[in-house]
Order: sequence, then C-alpha cells, then structure tokens
Amino acid sequence: MFKNRWKKDQIKEPLAKKPRLGNPVVSHKFGADPYALEYNGRIYVYMTYDEPVYDKDGNMTENTYSNITSLSVISSSDMVNWTDHGQIELAGENGAAKWAKNAWAPAVAHKVIENVDKFFIYFANNGTNIGVVTSDSPLGPWTDPISGPIISRELEGVDGIPWLFDPAVLVDDSGEAYLYFGGGVPDDAFKMPLTSRVVQLHADMVRVQGTIKAIPAPFMFEDSGINKINETYYYSYCSNFYEGVREGNAPQPGEISYMTSPHPMGPFTYQKTILKNPGHFFNTPGNNHHAMFTFKDNLYIAYHAQTLGKAMGISHGYRSTHIDQVEIDSKGVIQDIIATREGVESLVSFNPYQPISGATYAWQAGVEMRLELESQGKCMAVLTNGAWLGLRDVEFKGIDHTCVMTYSGTIDRGEVNITINSIDGDNIGHVSLPKSHEQEGKLSVQIPLSIEAAVVDVYISFTDELDHETFYLHEWEIKKANE
Repeated sequence: MFKNRWKKDQIKEPLAKKPRLGNPVVSHKFGADPYALEYNGRIYVYMTYDEPVYDKDGNMTENTYSNITSLSVISSSDMVNWTDHGQIELAGENGAAKWAKNAWAPAVAHKVIENVDKFFIYFANNGTNIGVVTSDSPLGPWTDPISGPIISRELEGVDGIPWLFDPAVLVDDSGEAYLYFGGGVPDDAFKMPLTSRVVQLHADMVRVQGTIKAIPAPFMFEDSGINKINETYYYSYCSNFYEGVREGNAPQPGEISYMTSPHPMGPFTYQKTILKNPGHFFNTPGNNHHAMFTFKDNLYIAYHAQTLGKAMGISHGYRSTHIDQVEIDSKGVIQDIIATREGVESLVSFNPYQPISGATYAWQAGVEMRLELESQGKCMAVLTNGAWLGLRDVEFKGIDHTCVMTYSGTIDRGEVNITINSIDGDNIGHVSLPKSHEQEGKLSVQIPLSIEAAVVDVYISFTDELDHETFYLHEWEIKKANE
C-alpha cells in the first residue's frame, strides 16, 4: 500500500449521504418526482430538476417550481452506484417542447414500434396540461411529436380535475398502453375528489383513444402510479392534506395508498396505505411523490424527501430522490414500507474493467457534475481541493492493476489518491499530475494500484497545494497488467 499523500484536514465532508448510506440516491444536486425505467440491464431514474434559485445576495430562496423547465436523469446497474446523465431540456425556448412553460413529474415508457426501440416521456406542464416527447434512446435527444399537449382541457372526460398533471404510464404485456393522470381537491370533496383518470394510448403512444375514465381514489391529491404485478394492476397515489376525521383504513395526510383491479382501466378497489409522509421518517414534512418499479426481479419504491436541503441547513422545498425495497406477500398485499437512510443493497459487485463515467458514484463530497459537450447524456465530475467520490462494492480480480484516467483541467500541483473502504483508508494508488490547462483538452494518466483480488469500496480524491486548481474527471477504467 502507498502512504497517504494528503492532509486529512483538506478532505471535504459529505452532506446528506455519508458512506454506506444509500439515500438520498444522489447528493450533488436535487431531484424530485422520480420515475424509473429498466432498459438493457440498467435502471434509469427520471426526476423533476429542482434547480436552486438564488436572490441578489446569493442566498438560496424558496422553491416555487415555477421556473422548472428541465428533468434530470441518472442510471445504475447495481442500485447503489449511480451515473449522472445531466439534464433533459423539455420546456421553454431551449426545450424540446417549446410550447410548454414547465416540465414536472415525468413518466417514462419504452415500446418497440416497427422493430425500433422508442422511448417516451410524459410530463406535466405545471397543472395546465400534459406533454409528451420521444427518442430512440433513454438519454435522448428528445423531440416533440405533436407540438402540443397529449392531455388538455379540450378532451372529454377531464371536467372537474383541478390539475392535469402527474402522469403515470403502463405498457401492458399485450403492447397496449395506458396513461394515468390528474389531481387536486374540488371544494368539499376531500373524501372522494374523483380527480384521477385513466385513458388508453394509441399504438403510436403520442395520442389517446377511447373514453377517459375516473378512478374513485379516496382522499386523492396527486401523484398517480401504476404497476402490473402478476395479473393484478396496482394504482397508487398520494392522499390529500385535509385535517378532518378519517375513518377505517383511510389514508392520513400526504401518504401513499393503493388500489387494485384485474383490468388496467378498472374498476379499482381501495386497499390501504403503504408509505407515510417523509416527515414521519426524516422530520422533513412536505409533499409525497413516488413510483414503484421492478428491477432484476426486485420491487422498489422511489420517492422524494427534503433530506439534502435539511443537511444544507435550508428548508426551502428542494427535494431529493430516495429508493427503498418493497415487499409483497403471497396474497398480493403490499407490506408497509419503511423509508430509510440506508436504502437498498447492491445487486451485483461493481465491474471496474470497463470505461466508467467520471460522473458515477455512491457517495461524494464537494463534487459537481457537468455535461460533456460532445456527448449526449454524458457528464464529467468536477473536483477541487479536497473533493472526492466513492464507489461501493468494487470487485478486483487478480493482482497488478492500473487505473487509467482521462481528465482535463487547470492543474499545477494537483494530486489524485485512490483509497479503499474509507476516504482515509489504505491508499492503493497515487499520482502527481503534470501541469496542464483546460485549453489542452483531455489528457490521460496511468496510476499503478497495489491491491489483490477483493470486493472493496473505492475512493478517488483530488488535492492541490495552491487550493485553486480544478480537476475534471471524464472517465476511468481498471486494467490488468497483461492487458
């Protein structure tokens, strides 16, 4: 092992997500209203991008949601190490759907149409209507196929819905697809608002067909969700915040409840609450928004909570995605879900013998992510003095390894250290970087590693003596000595 070359007091401390914790899923930015899609062995999570807003003095102000025009997407193959793919510009003059003012609460679907993989994002243009964009890749580029909303006030069957938003989408085994949406509470109708709807989608996925049907969801507020488990359809939603008496198993304010049906358009029968408001678990009250999904035969729930904001010492409505496991019994009853900071376990060991995006991590401190200009959906990590990122359950095979890093930046006396199992653990690799400037473009450095076969957590840190250098980590890969 190498001797650590950096001073411990240089290393930055993580905020909301400390090593070995799984939630919030990412800690370098906010992300709300999560929705998940499995494709080619990876899970992609799409989120409303809660981009911070600042006043003239540089202080973060309340999240009004009115300026949100983009979504954020991350992905993972193991549920613990996540790659940031940056933002998807959807609304406004720079977005794919230029007619829309906002982009909230995505729902994502994949369908093979005429032997071509097609991907669809349904999004809320605030509470006014719902749009759709499409792509041949889960990462875009995205285009607007109809130049307007797929769900609008002009459709028959949406009367009485205060908010046309929060879509969910299901592509059934037969290839037929369905869209779920709606929300809000009409006056004096808090017990049975009748504001959630379902409609069948046309085969092209960008038009609706048939009758729009109401779903009688008790205490409905927002946040439609849909899953098919075995032969049963599970419709889930967030309850409203009415403070009056709720009898029997009615949901309490801001909880996730579900209904079931043998058919995708119902009729649905109410079952029970499965997830309490995030304030119950983290002392971060606020709205509740979820999506359940299956990945590699495991059932999960993604939801948001204001845990990162709390760790930053603010309470301005900025939300972060969490993921926990869901258990369902032999009778098809979803068990009560416990929201945790621990999150879920890794499904497989992380394979480092392939190109790894620098924007991949399980934990980090002081790291920012920026889009690579030449690549769709690819980011790089930006590290300044004391910043680091960590990866969980990385599997080394054999001995005599080298870490090959592609990087750029303005560097004079910068150093990279690679440690295992903690940021101040055994140092298995070190390099003093040659002087460079951003104008030189991408460079490559090889770091010999001193480690035998093992499954370990790996930490990559950057320090510099002058405290003004910037290290852009584009990509890295572990190679064996004989390669």
